Amino acid sequence: MIRLAFTIVAGVVLGLVVHLVSVLALPRIATQDAYSRLTPMTKLNGVTQLPLADPQTSPMPFMDPAFALAICRYDLSGGPIKLTVPVSQAYTSVSFYTRNEIAYYAINDRSAGRKVIELDLMTEAQHNELPEDEEVTAADRLIIDSPSTTGLIVMKALAAEPGLMPQAQATLGAATCGPQTEQPAKAEAPRGRR
Repeated sequence: MIRLAFTIVAGVVLGLVVHLVSVLALPRIATQDAYSRLTPMTKLNGVTQLPLADPQTSPMPFMDPAFALAICRYDLSGGPIKLTVPVSQAYTSVSFYTRNEIAYYAINDRSAGRKVIELDLMTEAQHNELPEDEEVTAADRLIIDSPSTTGLIVMKALAAEPGLMPQAQATLGAATCGPQTEQPAKAEAPRGRR
């Protein structure tokens, strides 16, 4: 009886270990991850609008039909990039993912507090190479440090009603994502009075 109970417990533990390892390893060994699916249809360091969500032709699973969607597939090996996304009337969000689909930053129109979401994306090493400028504060320029040199930026604009979808698409059509043309000033925390 004890031998049977031991065999059952050992089988359950082995099954749990195999399940856990396969679930954790699957994203790294999958050949059709988001980055791979979007590579043929998106520009590198440029904004590409995705077609509207349709169950038969959707490039990504579980796309929300109420959102216009645009992608910037980035590569920081050539230097930092600048992202500018106009804010739509209803809701706009920008999410950042590494090549392995790990989300590391997100911002929306309400937290940006402006008519345009504007930021600089670079690696930590590129950020450390920036010259320090004492007159520029963190509120003046948003700099995001990417943990990897390649990844995806997902931009979404909500169409609160089906008739507003062209307006949401136009908002994302005005978004830009490209290499820095000027050296950004290094953002610092504000200093106290002396």
